[in-house]
Amino acid sequence: MSLLAHGLSGAADLPIPLTYALIGGAWALTFSFALLFFAWRRPRLDPCSPGYVLPVPVRRVIDARTTRTLIAVVSVAVTACVIVIAVFGSADPARNPVPGVLYVGVWVGVMVGSLLIGPVWKVVSPARAIHRWGCLLLHRPPELGLLRYREEWGYRPAALGLFSFVWLELAWRAPGSVGAVLTWLLGYLVVTSIGLVLFGTVWAERADPLEVYSTLLAHLSPYGRDRAGRAVLRMPLNNLAGTPALAGSVAVTATLLGSTAFDSFSTFPRWRELVDDLAPVVGAELVRTAGLLVFIGVVGGLFSVAARATGGVSPADRALLPRQLACSLTPLVAGYLIAHYLTFLIEKGQATALLFADPLDRGWNIAGLADREVAYVLSSHPSVLATCTVLAVLVGHILGVAAAHDRCLVLLPPRHRLTGQLALMLTMVGFTFTGLYLLFGG
Repeated sequence: MSLLAHGLSGAADLPIPLTYALIGGAWALTFSFALLFFAWRRPRLDPCSPGYVLPVPVRRVIDARTTRTLIAVVSVAVTACVIVIAVFGSADPARNPVPGVLYVGVWVGVMVGSLLIGPVWKVVSPARAIHRWGCLLLHRPPELGLLRYREEWGYRPAALGLFSFVWLELAWRAPGSVGAVLTWLLGYLVVTSIGLVLFGTVWAERADPLEVYSTLLAHLSPYGRDRAGRAVLRMPLNNLAGTPALAGSVAVTATLLGSTAFDSFSTFPRWRELVDDLAPVVGAELVRTAGLLVFIGVVGGLFSVAARATGGVSPADRALLPRQLACSLTPLVAGYLIAHYLTFLIEKGQATALLFADPLDRGWNIAGLADREVAYVLSSHPSVLATCTVLAVLVGHILGVAAAHDRCLVLLPPRHRLTGQLALMLTMVGFTFTGLYLLFGG
């Protein structure tokens, strides 16, 4: 079985009809500028808005130590089982569920869950669970590390971690191999555990690539906390306005957006021909790595230049604008997550679950899973898939423009609040058209 996109084998996502792409892009453009010039004259988003406080019984279940302990035990047990299956199971990724657990369950499933119900990985992280247990035994608060995490590092370690994952997925010669996936997983666990010991939980919040990605998307979920620490439901864009503006914020979002764009671009025949032509000279991995870096660099560079393209601010304030506006790219990340991985999550997720019928390749049939087949519920309905894909990109773009516009109303001086964000808005619209084209062309 051949290896295709996303590090696993199988049918690629179906193409988007050109009509859908054009209509979606045109509506996004029209709505964005109407919103910019006519409907949104003052800042509206408040990360401290009271929202709807969840009922006491619900909050007690969410915050109960028993609940958190149970989740931690299950998380560590599942992680241990995954490692055992990777070591003792089949080396064939078509017969081993471990690659699917990482690429489908964690990289897509956890992130979609975070988009819906809050920071999932922060709760289920096995590294966090082991670190909490160790601190409990040592009577040491988890927040306290041996060293101080430097403020200027920001999210930069997380950006490097995210790049290591997308490099494995999109540039390595065998991204779906069990050995490669196990190596990345063990490396992630070791680095994260050492970071937690050295710097405390701030390492997980700022340097753990999976937690940073999960928490970034969680800022678009309706779930949040009020000033008293109570669990509340509020408008997602209010949560988004509370995204920390740290060093490396643009690098994180650019890595996520740029890698998704490169994933679509890598299916183009001309790119594959170029890789094949250059592979004997410099190696296919190096060519794909260069292509991935170019896409990430273009996304980050264009956004940074556009965010700075305003007057009325000092050079020091101008330098901070990209990280302060980077949260506006989160809806685009979420939109392309749904558009790019929807079929992958639903259909490859089923295929991964069915492999657990015989995880160690011993001829088992646990729970009768081997007798079941994948239901291709989206691939068999291309018009529904295309509509969902275009809508995901369209909604992500509109929310991103709204978030950027609101932040500009806060950050820019009154005389430049509209003209100062034109370059940024046009860049984001360009991202939308480019994204639709890549998804369609792929």
